[in-house]
Amino acid sequence: MAVVFKRPHALKDVQLHYCPGCTHGIIHRLIAEVMDDLGIEGDTIGVSSVGCTYNNYEYFNCDMVQAAHGRAPAVATGIKRVHPGKLVFTYQGDGDLAAIGTAEIVHAAARGEKITTVFVNNAIYGMTSGQMAPTSLIGQVTTTTPLGRKAELHGYPIRVCELLSTLEGAVFVERVSVHDVKNINNAKRAIKKAFQVQMAAKGFSIVEVLSSCPTNWGLNPIDALKWLKENMIPVYPLGSFRGRDLEV
Repeated sequence: MAVVFKRPHALKDVQLHYCPGCTHGIIHRLIAEVMDDLGIEGDTIGVSSVGCTYNNYEYFNCDMVQAAHGRAPAVATGIKRVHPGKLVFTYQGDGDLAAIGTAEIVHAAARGEKITTVFVNNAIYGMTSGQMAPTSLIGQVTTTTPLGRKAELHGYPIRVCELLSTLEGAVFVERVSVHDVKNINNAKRAIKKAFQVQMAAKGFSIVEVLSSCPTNWGLNPIDALKWLKENMIPVYPLGSFRGRDLEV
């Protein structure tokens, strides 16, 4: 019998801890598939930061390092400079990367550090009970904005890709989503290219992945994917912001 679908070798055969319908598991699989496709599992070092993915070192078969909240780009920078022949990636959520870790990600990109960041944006603090995140939408109800996020009180959502694409050191910047099969396939293509950019020593690369959080959004998994499509994508448009035609 032909095998048409199997678990990537780079992804451990263990049960994930995420809530039902959470798309972190899909993103994990895409990263693992890319490692398998490129044959880089043994040469890859991942850096986990704090958030829903604080323990994703339990899921990948490559070497993993745990960083303090927001500090994954700084830790990854040190690892890459000590081991320039390794492929180093960070896996970070929006509260981690766009709040406490804003300085780290901006300056890693500005320096053109040869690392890859997978930035998971679900527009909320997922692990700590659903508080407003830097990427929460105007009007979005969270535990700290029960009447909805208001621009005059809480400011506006931070668009990370648009921000980092202005920096010369960020050579590949793309935003994708995992709300349907077509976009999942496109997300894998972007993550693969981000790793290839690093392999070619071109500079800093980041892929922002729009993701769902059914539990903290108060929705079932199907409705959460629909909410992502109808509400998040208009605020965070998909596409390449830098490096679309970059040859690797």
